[in-house]
Amino acid sequence: MTAIRVVLADDQNLVRAGMRSLLSAEPDIEVVGEASDGDHAMRVIREVRPTVVLMDIRMPHRDGLQATRDIAEDPHLADVHVVILTTFELDEYVYAAIRAGATGFLLKDAEPTELVRGVRVAATGDALLSPAIARRLMAGFAAAPDGPPNHERARDLPLLTERERDIVRLVGHGLSNDEIAQHRVISPATVRTHVSRSLLKTGSRDRAQLVVFAYEAGLVVPGRGLGSEGTDSPR
Repeated sequence: MTAIRVVLADDQNLVRAGMRSLLSAEPDIEVVGEASDGDHAMRVIREVRPTVVLMDIRMPHRDGLQATRDIAEDPHLADVHVVILTTFELDEYVYAAIRAGATGFLLKDAEPTELVRGVRVAATGDALLSPAIARRLMAGFAAAPDGPPNHERARDLPLLTERERDIVRLVGHGLSNDEIAQHRVISPATVRTHVSRSLLKTGSRDRAQLVVFAYEAGLVVPGRGLGSEGTDSPR
């Protein structure tokens, strides 16, 4: 079994030490690098090519948002998945981090089992976006001066089938594949197929970017709940 390779980027030695201790105890996870600032993080990431980067936002020299953008824009790092380490006080960064290319979020005070699970989920390319995070993302879109609708993204909607648009809308609300399968009475495997096709058609890097597409294309409207946008299965 190939180990999940992880880089820890945080300017607090104690935080890195705690995460390293937890993750190194797992047989399928290997911590292959650490960094205490954004510039150092990019050097380490380019050298070791990890599967997952646990990235703090507030770091000296280059913050986590800029480092995340740099990773997303580097074709040689296309397989690197960034998970932002955040606190409730930093929720205003949720919108910007996903726009930058982050796969998802973990709270710094998360339970050990959450940290381990989060790394494993991120390694598969799936998004760490709980419904609570999705709601905060919607709030960020609503408040952003360049928020939706994005007419350029809306032009991509005809590329999606009716079923795919419906699935993307549910992804935008923070639902997992299993939850979408329950809502639409279809198998999780079918949901995964629709999500994969939608990623390809919309040019989305990962599931988090598909969430951004759902907002920018108007499939999800900030301030409206899931029920208010309709829940009937498409015909």
